[in-house]
Parts: sequence; C-alpha cells; structure tokens
Amino acid sequence: MADFEKNQYTLDGFDHQGDGVKDIVAQKGVAAGEAADVYGDIQTAEEFGYVERGLKSRHIQFIALGGTIGTGLFLGIGTAFAHAGPLSVLLGYTITGVAVFGMMQCLGEMSTWLPLPGAIPQYCARYVDPALGFAVGWNNWYQCAITLCAEISAAAVLVSFWDQNEKVNPAVWIAIIIILIVCLNIFAVSIYGEAEFIFASIKIITILGLLIVSVVIFFGGAPDHDRRGFRYWKHPGAMKEYVGTGNTGRFTGLWSTLVNAAFSYGGAEMVAVAAGEAANPRKNIPKAIRRVFWRILFFYVLGSLAIGVTVSSNDPQLTNDNAKGAQSSPWVIAMQNASIPVLPNIINAVILTSAASSGNAYLYTGSRYLFGVAQNGQAPRFLLKCSKAGVPYWCVAITASISLLTFMSVSTGANSVFLWFQNLTTIAQLFTWCCICIAYIKFRKALQMQGVDRNTLIFRSPWQPYTAWASIVFFGLIIVFNGFKVFTTTPWGSSQLTDFFTAYVGIPIFFLLYGFWKIFKRTKVVDSAHADIWSGKAALDAAHWEEQIPKNFLQKFWYWLC
Repeated sequence: MADFEKNQYTLDGFDHQGDGVKDIVAQKGVAAGEAADVYGDIQTAEEFGYVERGLKSRHIQFIALGGTIGTGLFLGIGTAFAHAGPLSVLLGYTITGVAVFGMMQCLGEMSTWLPLPGAIPQYCARYVDPALGFAVGWNNWYQCAITLCAEISAAAVLVSFWDQNEKVNPAVWIAIIIILIVCLNIFAVSIYGEAEFIFASIKIITILGLLIVSVVIFFGGAPDHDRRGFRYWKHPGAMKEYVGTGNTGRFTGLWSTLVNAAFSYGGAEMVAVAAGEAANPRKNIPKAIRRVFWRILFFYVLGSLAIGVTVSSNDPQLTNDNAKGAQSSPWVIAMQNASIPVLPNIINAVILTSAASSGNAYLYTGSRYLFGVAQNGQAPRFLLKCSKAGVPYWCVAITASISLLTFMSVSTGANSVFLWFQNLTTIAQLFTWCCICIAYIKFRKALQMQGVDRNTLIFRSPWQPYTAWASIVFFGLIIVFNGFKVFTTTPWGSSQLTDFFTAYVGIPIFFLLYGFWKIFKRTKVVDSAHADIWSGKAALDAAHWEEQIPKNFLQKFWYWLC
C-alpha cells in the first residue's frame, strides 16, 4: 500500500479519493468512507461493498469475556490435571495467562488506533512485511477453518452423553450444527453478535455457578458432606512427575500444562478481529481488552484452582477413553463424586453450547481473516464482495465449506485425525501471537519516527516494549519445545514419528507461507519511517457515536457491564 502523509487524512481533504468519498460518508455512513480509504479508491468500495459496524458494545464485551471459551476449559483441562497435578495446572494457566494478557495489550493499542476487519494480517503487512501479513493471514485462516471442524465434531460427540446407544447417526447432529452456525454468520454481523452475547452469557453464568459449587464442595457443603480442603494437593500431590523423576519430572509436568493452556487460550485475539465491525471502537475496544484480564483470572486461573481442590488428579475417569460426552470433564466428575445428581446434565448442555459457540466464533473469525488477506491484495479480489448487510459472503461460504470435513468423524478412527489437526492449530495460534507482538514493536517504532506522541493515544499498553518482547520469548519457547516428550523416548517407532510430525509440522508450514510470498513478490521489510499507520484512520476520526447517559442505577450497572 502506498505511503501517505498525515495531513491528507482529514474529513475535508481526502486528496487521493476525491469528493466522492465525502458524499458516501454523508449518504451511507462512516463505514463507506473507511472502505474507500482502505481499498484505495471509491470505485472499489462501491463495487464490492463494505463491512458494517454492526457489533454493539455489549456484543464486543461478551465476545471478549467468553467468545472462545470452548471444550478446552471444560474438557481438555482434565488431561492436564491427570498428567501434571493441580499446582502445575494452576501455575501453567497463570503464567500463560500473563503472556496472553501482554500480547492482548499490544493488540489493544493497535486496534484502538486503527480498527480494521481481520486486522492482524493487515497490521503485519503494514508495519512489518507484506510477506508476514500473507503468512499470518493464511495461517490464521486454516487454523480457524480446522478448529471449526474440531468444535463441530466435539459438539456432535457431546450429544452422545444423552444418546449413548447412538440411535441417531452423528451425521445428523453435525449437519444441524453446521446449518445453525452458517445461518448465524451469513445474514448480518449483528445476528452473530447477538448469538455470541447469548452463548457467552450462558458460559459466564455457568462458570460462576461452578466456582460457587466448588467452594461449597471445598468446605463440605455438598450432599456427601465430605470436607475436601486441599486434600488432593497432599495426595496424590500438588505437582506430579510427568517425564522423568524428582524435580525434573515435576518441571516437565509443569511445562506440559503450558502447551495445554496455550490451546485453551486460543482465540483471545478475536475481539481485535471484530474491532473492524464494532460501533464506537475507540471506546469499546479498550474496555474489552482490559476485561481480558478478568476473563483470564476468573475463568482460567480460578477455574483451574477450583478443579484442583474438588477432583483428584489420579481419578481414572479423567483419562477414560470410553467416556461419552462430558463424562471425562473434571467438573462433571467433581459433581458426581460429591453426589450432586442433576448438575452433570446441565454441564454437558453448557459444554455443548460452548462448542457450538466456539464454532460460530471461528467461522466469523476465519472469514474476516480471509477478508483481511484479500484487502492486502494477497487473495482473489472477489473475496472483497459484501452483502448489503455488510457480510463478506464469499469469505463466509469458503470458510464454512471446510466444515464439511467434519463428516469424516462419522467414520471409525476419524477423531484421531482431528486431534492431529488440533495440534496444528495450536502452533498456528502461537505464531499468530508472536507476530502480533512483532507488529506492535514495529508499530510503536513507526509512531515514534512519524512524530506521534504515545501520550495522545486513547489506549496505551503499559511497560512497553518489554511486555511485547517477553511475550515473544515465551511463545517462541513453547513453539520450539512443545514436542519435548518425543525426544525422551528411544528408540523411535511409528507413534513417535507421528508425535514429532504433529508437534513440529506447523513450523515449516508458517515459514513456507512467508517464504513463498517473499520470493514471489520480492517484498521488503517495511521502513518504520514510511509505514502506513494512517490509511483508514481519517473516516474513523470523523465518526461520531452518540453517548448513552444512564438514567438510573440499573442502567448505570448495565452500561458499566457492557
């Protein structure tokens, strides 16, 4: 994208656009002006349409709080407990949460300055290297598409909790879930926002309820009247040996939880992807980014602590391969062991809605990544086409078509294929987080070299650039050592080769994407003095959103919450 001078971007002076942009801004709202500004010419914006800022404040806040909480927190965390013990899981989720929070602070500053649809590949292309934008965009797209399959497959499996004899073919449930998710995404972004608001509300209420029930079990208030306290931290122990013995074994157990936590935190950056379609992003995005801290604290850190005091890490149900639906969920096991009969069914229903919600979120995010890559000129131009409601329908359709692979899970043994794909997406996620921090470091340098005082920014991330560098190092270490267990087994057999391939194939995939565009287009690293930090900003600066003034206490609480 061409370099632009700051003084070009005022409402009265779209010098590179002409008066047509001002007319569209006046007639159709600021979204058209942003579209024209980003695409570079008014004809392109008119021809293909533009996304609408249809996500309200409450949509953004609840997407940030619970949008991607899926099967990881409810089911996957049980395996981590069985391998590493309660203290290792608590530390693992806390340490990873700190790194994710640091990354989100970087992303919050960039997305508040310039909220774009599918923002991350655009930030990487503008501030670092177009080849990095290409690699991140396509890497994120396939990650979302495959995770969409995994979440739909998980949702279909969860139904077996009530249909253990499989009287209904799982393909029926898969088809119903796919149709539901596509319908929530294809008509208008506000429909997606409403669905996520409802789904996230259910998850938040459930997790808060589970935390309360865990406190009751902890103090012996459950029907079995067994006061557990920290019994399970003493026996079988707070930190279990995983690979090796003694301190080495306990350390490898802790390290294994970091990989698990990285998967569970996947999608934390989704709020920035939605920023390009958020109303009043300068107010709502900073608020949402700050609330990521509370999401990490209450849902993951306190959640892992609650499980650790209510379930023994030696409980055989945690690793039961024959478990149906949520039977292997540590939350369900805790309720059953405490003789609470009704809650397991409720929890399974919530996990089912969580899986559907995550699938819904990943279809939205994947389609916007594809849209962002197309805006960078790194995907076919027809992907920029939007409906009158502002939905990039070709991006949604292509991403949704990948979900048809979920029907493979009907065949015997196909679930192992999706576990393999899930490992691929975890590495892709970690590369995305690294690239966000790299883009921020270059963005910060561009602000300095182009004379922008960070004190004038609406949202400033603290302790920079040290926060960004620390997060990069942490995520990089997990990428390099995520498959450490395979190196502890000799001699290697077919299973070790599969584990090695699963753990590390994501690394060459990312660098092949980067190298392909680097060689094909002969791109150069962006000079921060000429990085495009202005294109698309003027129309947003000119926008005006009416401020809502609370009239009573209930409205004041609601506006604070949302």
